[in-house]
Amino acid sequence: MDAERVSMKGKQAAEEAQVAALEQAAVLQANPTPRARAWRRLRRSRSGMVGLWMVSFLVIMAVLAPLISPYDPATDRDLRSRLQPPSLQHPMGTDELGRDILNRIWHGTSISLRVGILAVSVGLVIGALLGLLAGYVGRWVDTCIGWVSDILLAFPSMLLAIAVVAAMGPGIFNTILAVGVVQIPKFARITRSVVLSLREQEYVAASWAIGAGHLRTLFYHILPNGMTPIIIQATLSIGVAILDAAALGFLGLGAQPPAPEWGLMIARGFAYFAVAPWISLFPGLAIVFAVVAFSLLGDGLRDALDPRAQH
Repeated sequence: MDAERVSMKGKQAAEEAQVAALEQAAVLQANPTPRARAWRRLRRSRSGMVGLWMVSFLVIMAVLAPLISPYDPATDRDLRSRLQPPSLQHPMGTDELGRDILNRIWHGTSISLRVGILAVSVGLVIGALLGLLAGYVGRWVDTCIGWVSDILLAFPSMLLAIAVVAAMGPGIFNTILAVGVVQIPKFARITRSVVLSLREQEYVAASWAIGAGHLRTLFYHILPNGMTPIIIQATLSIGVAILDAAALGFLGLGAQPPAPEWGLMIARGFAYFAVAPWISLFPGLAIVFAVVAFSLLGDGLRDALDPRAQH
């Protein structure tokens, strides 16, 4: 009898736990978390999902390239196969040194993504810190940071990047810094506007009332609640950064030969465009693909993270 009672109590407890789990799942389904709602809206965005798949494709290409096909640009040459048109053996043709265009574009994906992401990270970190100071402290700090931002925005972005690289010298690292400097005033402006709109909210006043310090108020209450426009701008800026880095490579101020950087590949094929247009055509299409991918993803994130899209 005792064993039957223990068994009945065990079954009853299991049934109660199952019912509680079902009720909790129903509550979560009826009231999804903000992250779940954002993901649901992103999935409904056709452009956002297309951009997500395109960006995922680029990331997979960049990750798998050194694993599937190790590549050394210093030794990659076959003069007997130079300037061959697209074929089954070389789907995108070969360049003036007999190098396979498809293989170089594939390995150049990691360079372009690395430059774009790191350059935007530099601009985001520095610009966000300046924007936080300008919006939170105000007074002369806001005025000085605003002047610096206005001066940087007064120059065309490409001209400013060329000036920075010309002063520091060509190379991947300097390209990242140059393109990152161009992004700083954009993130500073956005972060400043976010801080100005959020510092008057009641939860910020409540954090001050309970004795929270300035750093805690900024980084635990204001910044997390204002990340939506910053994330959207960062996503859109990656495509712009890839385009700027390719332009610097085309001008000889970015990556240096024999690196398989897309802008540099276009520049090297420009001299052979009349007889072998595929040398410049396919790297150009790769740049277009990357820029469109991050632009579509940024548009989708804007629709997904905008609270007004809930209705």
